[in-house]
Amino acid sequence: MRRHERLIVAAGGVGLFLLWEVLVRRGALDPSLAPAPSTILDALLKLARRPEVLASLGVTAWEVLAAFLIAAPAGLFIGFALAEVPFLGALFRPLINFLFGVPKSIFLPVFILVFGVSIPQKIAFGVFTTLFVVIMGGIAAVESVPRELVTVSRAYGATPWQVIREIYLPSMAPILLESARLGMIFNITAVLLCEIYGARDGIGYRIAAWGENLQMPQLYAALVIVAIAAVFVNEVLRVVESRLGFWRRVA
Repeated sequence: MRRHERLIVAAGGVGLFLLWEVLVRRGALDPSLAPAPSTILDALLKLARRPEVLASLGVTAWEVLAAFLIAAPAGLFIGFALAEVPFLGALFRPLINFLFGVPKSIFLPVFILVFGVSIPQKIAFGVFTTLFVVIMGGIAAVESVPRELVTVSRAYGATPWQVIREIYLPSMAPILLESARLGMIFNITAVLLCEIYGARDGIGYRIAAWGENLQMPQLYAALVIVAIAAVFVNEVLRVVESRLGFWRRVA
């Protein structure tokens, strides 16, 4: 995004919050349902100083990271295998396509029955939700590799590692990183859903508790924290993508 575009977006955001503040102070918005941004900011600063809230954020971050570190390599391996081995692709891709289109939330009660209300249950559901996104991204990434370049490189005696490094990775990197971003969004959503549905800790658990007790400033502040964390992860992946840009130029 260009600098002037960022300024426009920032100005629009500030204007929206100012309008929100004015509407609440004039009584046009019910502060019990939509508290003023200044009230939310005050709640946010207080939450940031509470050890139990920071501990809950740590629990959620651990669950999200563990699920992603399991789902990403597993999904990439499965996607690569389905795309490279025609027999496996013909056998399993219809099932993968079907499960990819099914809302994963309907399987949450099954995970609770199998794992109970526990951290492994949230990690497992995060893996399950993220896995299909990465698999589909892996398949698309492999199919984007120019086959003629692979054939020519092998004809000139390139080793399998050279083919992977010089052709596969540069061609696959953009799609893989985009699927990683999307997978992380699904992953965060899945873990938060688990914590809201039933948990003993985590920021989702606290969001559910604040919502049930109509503690709206704390609820909105927690949503801001989650949004900031999601943007931070997205920007980290964007930096990784820029550092891998030389692979695109080679491709």
